[in-house]
Amino acid sequence: MRRVTLLVVAAIGLAACGGSSNPPTSTAFKAAWIYVGAASDAGWTKAHDDARLYVEQQLGSQLKTTFKENVPEGPQASQVIDSLVADGNKIIFGTSFGFQDQMDAAAKKYPNVYFEQATGFKTETNLAEFFGAAEDADYLTGMAAGAASKSGKIGFVAPFPIPEVIREINAFALGAQATHPGATVQVIWTTTWFDPAKEKAAAESLISNGVDVLGQGQDSPATGEAAKAHNLKWSGYDSDQQSFAPEQWLTGTVYHWGPYELTRIKAAMDGSWKTGSYYGSLKDNFVDIAPFGKSVDAATQAKINDKKAALIGGTFYEFTGPLKDQSGKVKVADGTKLSLDQILSMDWFVQGVIGKPTGS
Repeated sequence: MRRVTLLVVAAIGLAACGGSSNPPTSTAFKAAWIYVGAASDAGWTKAHDDARLYVEQQLGSQLKTTFKENVPEGPQASQVIDSLVADGNKIIFGTSFGFQDQMDAAAKKYPNVYFEQATGFKTETNLAEFFGAAEDADYLTGMAAGAASKSGKIGFVAPFPIPEVIREINAFALGAQATHPGATVQVIWTTTWFDPAKEKAAAESLISNGVDVLGQGQDSPATGEAAKAHNLKWSGYDSDQQSFAPEQWLTGTVYHWGPYELTRIKAAMDGSWKTGSYYGSLKDNFVDIAPFGKSVDAATQAKINDKKAALIGGTFYEFTGPLKDQSGKVKVADGTKLSLDQILSMDWFVQGVIGKPTGS
């Protein structure tokens, strides 16, 4: 689950508000987003702000949107939620796991407001949660990384040792091994979602250890900047980050939050909103891979697109046995598929991943 640690960034007083490009009417429905980072982070938060702008564009003057950025995870988020409710917002999107407890408490406190929690698991009559199968796109991204690696030594800059990130790394590694048998993925934990200097230092360390391709699960493109400096290929995460190092770019996992959020806002507006737990997929385009970089050859693109079609069609699933853990022990028996509950609690690395899933 995403965002489990406190993020010590800007104070709530620095939170910014977003407006509408179309002047709202006096009776416009109000929707708000709470961001753990800055809307300009070029990663996770940018993807969420792109979604806000998308629904704003789709609904025009019927909707007024607001966002608060750089909100620390934990108790302080309650103050932000209270202020958003006081301002008349009728639906609030919490976009980081660390907001979940505060969103849940607010749902009980404000029964006439709808709450949508990204990457959570708690639900209430007026609180729903949503996320997506990024691991499927991570596998495809790993295929691109494996094909690009000459040595089979791939590095991965990772934020926190939590199930979301662990399954991301495992899927990435399995994809890399599909196009480069025997490939390894060396992990460095940064213990931060967004710290470009720390992310770049981690990437540099991996390069010093001999990797020739970089992957990452961070919110910034700093890993790509390190790859650019050493002319190594890299893959991104959260948003299409190609522009930061286009010559080195392969592809990356991306989220399309907007269509889901538009549906939920429309439901809130017409009174048909119901709670639930949504897990988007490649099939419904909630998750996808970014456009390929120029260095990904036609044959590799074809292999990746074929595997994407198999994932969508249900004839392939990356977490199907036999799968071994780092010690070589069979973790998933031949022909057995891990369930959603099992991958959502994943705490072990597949064979070929170098590093500790505990982060220590």
